[in-house]
Amino acid sequence: MGVHAAVTETGKPDRVLLAHGSGGSLSHELVARRVLPCTATSAAPVLDDSAVVRLEGRLAFTTDSYIVQPLFFPGGDIGRLAVCGTVNDLSMVGAEPRHLSLALILEEGFPLEHLDVVMRSIATACGEAGVSIVTGDTKVVNRGKGDGLFINTAGIGMVPDGRSISGSRAQPGDRILISGPLAEHGLAIMAAREGLAFSSEIRSDCAPLNGIVAALLEAVGDAVHCMRDPTRGGLGTTLNELALQSLVAMLVDEPTIPVRPDVRAACEMLGLDPMYVANEGKFVAVVEPSSAAAALQALRSHPLGREATDIGEVVAGKPGRVMMRTQLGPTRLVAMLSGELLPRIC
Repeated sequence: MGVHAAVTETGKPDRVLLAHGSGGSLSHELVARRVLPCTATSAAPVLDDSAVVRLEGRLAFTTDSYIVQPLFFPGGDIGRLAVCGTVNDLSMVGAEPRHLSLALILEEGFPLEHLDVVMRSIATACGEAGVSIVTGDTKVVNRGKGDGLFINTAGIGMVPDGRSISGSRAQPGDRILISGPLAEHGLAIMAAREGLAFSSEIRSDCAPLNGIVAALLEAVGDAVHCMRDPTRGGLGTTLNELALQSLVAMLVDEPTIPVRPDVRAACEMLGLDPMYVANEGKFVAVVEPSSAAAALQALRSHPLGREATDIGEVVAGKPGRVMMRTQLGPTRLVAMLSGELLPRIC
């Protein structure tokens, strides 16, 4: 039996009904009133079964699904996360993000006012990143089967001719840069989920990275060999992935790895290592040593990179091995995360 939703003063339901996924009048009303105003790029959007866009050159294409819990957290929500995550994945191969798809899987009973907040957040994030949503879909699942809202996005970007950025291109001697402090997104999600209160509010770093990546590439171009955003598994896992993909080893210096004092204190209290906590607005860049200073200057000149740091180097050694010089002097192994530190963070 379906959910009996309350109605607004206009006689409209205030929650998602199974009928909103039927393809009938309520489906059309949901799209027309709540989705299109936040995603359409023209006054009269074309509602065909596929979007037709003009693209010339080399394409980057990515897709991702978002199941974060809670849906709303300090610094963002599932809508902002979905746009930024897909934009950032395109940016990490040097692509200029252009177009996104947006698929909403709504649970019966989900408050429509919450959907409105998510859609406005999506519109804001698209504006920040300079991308457009050109196609999409909505589905409704039975109450108890969807956890409120799931989102899937796919993205297309253009890769300029001659640009080759890949996790397989790190070389001994390259410097390893990080664009800013770690662990803010994962801590913000945990605090919101568990009702934790710290001395200062820890906010997610969720942000589109294509602007700061463009500044980096304009400054040093081909000197950038690899980029990767350290989301699930954090920086420690990301470095292991890059080292294994490039068949190199890496050596990083613990004192240079940026973590804000309040985040570090919260991690210590909760028994978490900031190296393995998720980020959504930071990225690792592996660059030629002769261009590292210019690259770091370019990152720090951008609002999202003011605390960018050189944290170590690529070295010859056992492929996939990542070592860290600790605060006390000795080195220790930085292994890939085993298991799941914090599920449902993106």
